[in-house]
Amino acid sequence: MKVNIQATNMEMTDALKAYAQERVDSLQKFFDNIQQVDVDFGMDNHHHLKGKVFYAEMKVMVPGKNLYVRKDAEDLYKAIDKVKDHLKVEFDKLKGKMRQIDKKGLRDNKGYQG
Repeated sequence: MKVNIQATNMEMTDALKAYAQERVDSLQKFFDNIQQVDVDFGMDNHHHLKGKVFYAEMKVMVPGKNLYVRKDAEDLYKAIDKVKDHLKVEFDKLKGKMRQIDKKGLRDNKGYQG
């Protein structure tokens, strides 16, 4: 699995890079064949009413599909965690669709109707 991590509008510290890498590594237990993950996190801008708003986004490439998730939060670590949690849900959906396709192929091979 190839991992690209970058920061936008802020300085990337070793702690942030290690935290993002740890979250990306934990994705492998949800889906086996992840080919590449692009991680981008940072600060969009200073909202005049909300203060600092951080974002984290991950683009995950698996065979036949690209998943993209972006989340905003008031804390950068929370934003990274939100992205990881949402990707877990997306992987569950993807695996469910793959199982449906596998079942349909087996039924077609055996000649079942319905």
